[in-house]
Amino acid sequence: MSRILYVAYPLLQVHDESAGGAEQILWTLEREMARSGAHTTTVAASAGSRVSGELFSTGEPSTQPDDYERRRDEHEDRVVDFVRRRGREGNAFDLIHDHSGNFWKRAAEIDAPVLATLHLPRSFYPAASFVDVPANVSFNCVSDSQARSFVDLDVLLGVVPNGIALDSFEAAADVAQDGDRQGLLWLGRICEEKAPHLALEIAAQAELPIMIAGQIYPFSYHQQYYEREVVPRLRAMPNARFISGPSAELKRRLLRESQALLITSLAEETSSLVAMEAAACGTPVVAFRTGAHAEVVKDGVTGLLVEDAAQAVPAVQKISSIDHKTCVRHAQKNFSATAMAERYSSLYERLVNPEKVLRFAEETALGLFS
Repeated sequence: MSRILYVAYPLLQVHDESAGGAEQILWTLEREMARSGAHTTTVAASAGSRVSGELFSTGEPSTQPDDYERRRDEHEDRVVDFVRRRGREGNAFDLIHDHSGNFWKRAAEIDAPVLATLHLPRSFYPAASFVDVPANVSFNCVSDSQARSFVDLDVLLGVVPNGIALDSFEAAADVAQDGDRQGLLWLGRICEEKAPHLALEIAAQAELPIMIAGQIYPFSYHQQYYEREVVPRLRAMPNARFISGPSAELKRRLLRESQALLITSLAEETSSLVAMEAAACGTPVVAFRTGAHAEVVKDGVTGLLVEDAAQAVPAVQKISSIDHKTCVRHAQKNFSATAMAERYSSLYERLVNPEKVLRFAEETALGLFS
């Protein structure tokens, strides 16, 4: 049984109500691994996190604007000390799985293999991030489109697509039909690259009500964007509402009650958990054709892909052509957290027992050619 340490993003807590994509994946994956019994799991995250295995608290989550660097250093220093202490106690971790976006840069300070999942587009990482990568670090991507931008990395182990906790969406098996669904929904992190202001413009032009539901992170430029671009549009639209920090249960209800989910991100998204969740609720998606959206949204089957806001307006007006139950079946077949965990287990085996994996590959090759 392998001992796995998961390292979280330093600013936020990890639990089933997490807003960030990396936090959601870490919570879901760690739960699957703990359930399987094949691994002993520990999560290094902010105080107040709720996980299936052991929690190592690295300090309080940050609520002050622009506090990332201080909190990151505190978080990483405590993780390094924790890993070293566990080694001295004879209870060393077999593998560190980094979901923080940065901890892997300090991997040379510890004696364990580190798998860093790259959750962000290549352009979001500083140019020097992948220069002089520590020898004990390997990477994986979460979509094929993302992986194409990282082909120059010698230690890229492959692609593990994200999955969601489908058991949380079991009520979606009895999905609401068109007559029970009202208006549009935009759900996500309130920031410029996610562009909820464009969702408001689409709804206004389509003359449909819209709900904007999401969280504003503790960055001044996110807060300034909200005040500058979102608030004036909300005030000008009597049929638009904003919900701050919706619970997981509320998000599922909003998805089930909406005619369509709008995804207006301007970034080259590496995945889309909200599109997966929408499908699990039987809710069609109208999404910009950016990044990995075409890998998650099956055009004409679970939603409609468009190039821009102008194309989104007629798309939302014909979204009733998408069958709700087909969306649910697609989610159940393609977005399983269990399948995601199985693929990560294979990567763990390659890193924790490289000799065993190599020997198996050699024996398999001999069998094929004997």
